[in-house]
Amino acid sequence: MLPKLRKLMRDNGVGWFLQNGALFLSTKQATMARKSPGSHKVQALYDLCRKTFTPSGTPPLSSHSAQKLCSLLDTIGPADVGLPEDALEDDRGHGFFGLNRLDRVPRWAQPITYVDIHECESFTMCIFCFPTSAVIPLHDHPGMTVFSKVLYGSLHVKAYDWVEPARILNKSGPVRLGKLAVDNVLTAPCTTSVLYPNTGGNLHCFTAITPCAVLDILSPPYREDAGRRCTYYCDYPYSTFSNEDEKSDEENYAWLAETSTPDDLYMRPGKYNGPPIQV
Repeated sequence: MLPKLRKLMRDNGVGWFLQNGALFLSTKQATMARKSPGSHKVQALYDLCRKTFTPSGTPPLSSHSAQKLCSLLDTIGPADVGLPEDALEDDRGHGFFGLNRLDRVPRWAQPITYVDIHECESFTMCIFCFPTSAVIPLHDHPGMTVFSKVLYGSLHVKAYDWVEPARILNKSGPVRLGKLAVDNVLTAPCTTSVLYPNTGGNLHCFTAITPCAVLDILSPPYREDAGRRCTYYCDYPYSTFSNEDEKSDEENYAWLAETSTPDDLYMRPGKYNGPPIQV
């Protein structure tokens, strides 16, 4: 999904940007980023990521390095990455947005907007901007560490880790047991969340409670030829396939079945409008 969005932006020289809570089309191939007091934060974040991460994801990230990144991310707000403070206006299926009356889109048809800040072999820096009720379905991050900072709004996060040793059943297709790691609503301002290759909720689903934006750092990036392909899953209650082996805490477990990329996952590329990064 993410590589396709980046190619679309490069091929068409087209971007989308937020203004007064609306998304507008920009046909300029190069847009001078606004200077802001937060420009040093974005540069500092890039510099720290470059020092911290490797293309292979090894050696494993130390707790000290993770804490340093979290401490820096905790200081970053919408304006620091070029998102206007008034992008928080409500969009729960009322009204329209667009360039003019002849080219407007219902708010309930709004996609998730993906903003690419930087990507290299070692890490990805990006932002997801959600309208109310938008969902990124349950998916994994194989061998990856992901830092997520909610910049504005409220986001429900539901996440699992695989139960080890692996427990797999064949019920009209394989299902594998996962244990619930996160089931919370994150509301800005809040601290940074981290998931690791085997802990912290490596398989997660995002649902926007209100209009919201999330700054993500992924390391190493998705890369299919390195075994890091994004896979989507459906989750089923533990009791669905486990009537003969009941757990007293079965609400903390679910059977996860691999599925194809959802047809209703509507995402489009956006233009990064924050401070430029010196690479």
